[in-house]
Amino acid sequence: MKIPAVDMPERYTGLYVFDFGGQVAVGYTADEIAVLLESERYADGKVYRIHRAWPDGTMELAGVPRERFDLEDGIFFYRDGEAAARADLDALCRSAEETPPPCRIKVQMARLVGASHPHLTAAIFPAEFTHEVAGWLERIGFDGGDFVEGGSSQVTGYYESGPAVLERRQLWPAEGLSRSAEEVLASTHLAVQRKLA
Repeated sequence: MKIPAVDMPERYTGLYVFDFGGQVAVGYTADEIAVLLESERYADGKVYRIHRAWPDGTMELAGVPRERFDLEDGIFFYRDGEAAARADLDALCRSAEETPPPCRIKVQMARLVGASHPHLTAAIFPAEFTHEVAGWLERIGFDGGDFVEGGSSQVTGYYESGPAVLERRQLWPAEGLSRSAEEVLASTHLAVQRKLA
């Protein structure tokens, strides 16, 4: 696979390379990759995340299975009291207004019957953004919960437990990072999807 040359390749770290079979394109976001994989025409494409890139154009890629774009991941901030859980919810949403998250995040404040810490704030997001969401939480200095759990199996367990959801909110990424589905599908002929120099 020959990756197209880009100016300042280190700026492409965290973005994606899509192998269409006969052509390779660089510079997609995770949302844009999801658009390609959902389309019948490109459903068999191969996806690579740019793990590292160096000024000489060398890139370290990590293959990403298609299923990864269908999974949800989550981080759960448990509290023993409802007031503390509500404070976590409010603090997280306030921080997202000032510093938007890297992707759409469903946030729920819920109560679990029979749990030692029955109140929680759940942040649920596409699994491909796990590292970005963790980095974002660190950047905003969010330290909610008496204890914290995370992972896609935790999301499954949360849904199966039948939580009493007391409040739902949506956090949205900054505008303009990902292109619309129409733009993505109309530009598949381009080897470099975005100029970041």
